[in-house]
Amino acid sequence: MHVQEWLDTVPAVAVYAVVGLVIGLESLGIPLPGEIILVSAALLSSQHGGIDPVILGGCASAGAVIGDSIGYAIGRKGGRPLLAWLGRKFPRHFSEGHIATAERSFQKWGMWAVFFGRFVALLRIFAGPLAGVLRMPYWKFLTANILGGILWAGGTTAVIYYVGVVAESWLKRFSWLGLVAAVLVGVASMLVIRRKAKRAAPAQDTAAEPGTVPAAD
Repeated sequence: MHVQEWLDTVPAVAVYAVVGLVIGLESLGIPLPGEIILVSAALLSSQHGGIDPVILGGCASAGAVIGDSIGYAIGRKGGRPLLAWLGRKFPRHFSEGHIATAERSFQKWGMWAVFFGRFVALLRIFAGPLAGVLRMPYWKFLTANILGGILWAGGTTAVIYYVGVVAESWLKRFSWLGLVAAVLVGVASMLVIRRKAKRAAPAQDTAAEPGTVPAAD
């Protein structure tokens, strides 16, 4: 069953809770499809009035900020042993190469890495724990975390919601648009054919004129 179909079978309160929980768990360092859940729920809210996009965006933002903060606290306390454990459990996401890349990002850009990391799937999982491991000042982390979490979660919800509303409206008009498009294509084809026929007519007349027949000896 598709994620959106499953979400459609549960109450709106459960949708808000699932979105906030999955995004929160992903943000604290567990590889989960937070973005897929959010996009599916936002599309669902554009099709049914039972799910409020404002509440959905709020729950997603809260999950992102709280999850990242918990990840930061765990990383600051657990440090390297935590990353080693995650590397054994999730080698595809927490390999030495991935961790080294994320560390370089934090060392160079700090707050920007936390902020923009929210928009990158891999860094979204790393951001909280790594910021704690690298002892990033909490006020810097929290500022970037709140701004990035709200912009990513709220922005994604808003964009997907309005795209879904517009798409549904266009789909309802599709039959009329198809008919109009077919008529326009037909008229344009006729005009092109007629123009080509007019251009070809003089050439055919010239070719049809009798040529000079050489006299016989």
